[in-house]
Amino acid sequence: MKNPAKIFSSFNAADTVVIVFLLSLTVLNLLFYNSVKEWQINSAFNLTLIALILITASQDKNNPSWIWEQIHLWYLVPFVFIVFKELHTMIDPIRGMTYDETLIQIDRFLFGTDPTKVLYKISNPLLTEILQIVYGTFFFLPVILGVDLKLQKKRYEFDYSAFIIVFGFILSFIGYILVPAVGPRFTLHNFGMNNIEMPGLAVTDFLRSIVNGAEGITRGVSNPAAVVQRDCFPSGHTQMTLLVIFLSVKFKSRARWFFIINGTLLIFATVYLRYHYVADLIGGMIFMILTLTTGKYLYRFLSRNNKDIFTAS
Repeated sequence: MKNPAKIFSSFNAADTVVIVFLLSLTVLNLLFYNSVKEWQINSAFNLTLIALILITASQDKNNPSWIWEQIHLWYLVPFVFIVFKELHTMIDPIRGMTYDETLIQIDRFLFGTDPTKVLYKISNPLLTEILQIVYGTFFFLPVILGVDLKLQKKRYEFDYSAFIIVFGFILSFIGYILVPAVGPRFTLHNFGMNNIEMPGLAVTDFLRSIVNGAEGITRGVSNPAAVVQRDCFPSGHTQMTLLVIFLSVKFKSRARWFFIINGTLLIFATVYLRYHYVADLIGGMIFMILTLTTGKYLYRFLSRNNKDIFTAS
C-alpha cells in the first residue's frame, strides 16, 4: 500500500481545493439527504472523482508520461461543468428560495429603474446576434488562456492561472448556494417571449437553446423558472472574465487584447441579454477581487513551486 503522505505530495494547489470542495459538497448532500433526491448519486460521483484525481496526480508525478500530464492539466475543465450540474440538483432543494427581489431593488436603488428594460430600447438583431455569440465564448476563455500560456512554455504561470480560475469558480458556486437567484429574464420579462422580443439574425436562438439546456431548461417545459439553475449571484461570467483578463495582462498572454475586448462585450451582454441584474455584476467584481486576494495567499500555502509567481511576467 502506498504511503498516504507520498500520495498527497503529488497534489498541486488546484487538486487540493477541488478535493476539499468535493468533500464539502458530499457533506452537504449527506446533511440534506431528505431534500436532495440525487444525494446518493452526487455523493458517489464526488468520491469517484476524488479517487480519479488521486490516481491522476500520483501517476503524473511517479510515472510521468504525456497522457497523464495532459489529464492532470486539463481535468479542471470538465470538473467545472460537472459540479455546476450537481449544484442544479442541490441548491433549490436545500435553500427553497430566491433573492431576485432583493437584487431587483438594489438595481432600482442604483439606477432608479431596471437596467434590462432600459437596454431593451437600444436592442436590435445585429447587436443581439453579436452579443449572444460573445456570451457563448465564456467557457472557452480560460482554455484559450491556458493553451496560450502552455505554448509560451510558461508552466508556473499556467499552474497559478489554473488554480485561480478553479478557485474562482468554486467561490462563485458558493455564492450561488448563499444567494440563489434566477435572473431578470424570468422575473422582469416574459421568458417565453425572449426570442420574439430580442431576435438575432442566424444563430441567436440556437445559442440561447444551448444556454437554456445547460441550465436545466428542456424544450417544452411548462415552468422554466421552477427548473432553471439558481446561478445569477454573483455573475460568474463577470467574475471569471475579469480574472482571465487580469491573468492575461499580468502574464503577457498574446491573446490579452482579445480577452479585453471580448470580455468587455461579454460583461455588457450579461445584462443586455437579460441573464443578470447589474447587482450580479457588482457581486462578480467583488468575488473577482476576493478570488485574487485570498487565492494568492492560499496558492502560496498549498503550492510547492519555488518560483515567485507573483513577480513572474
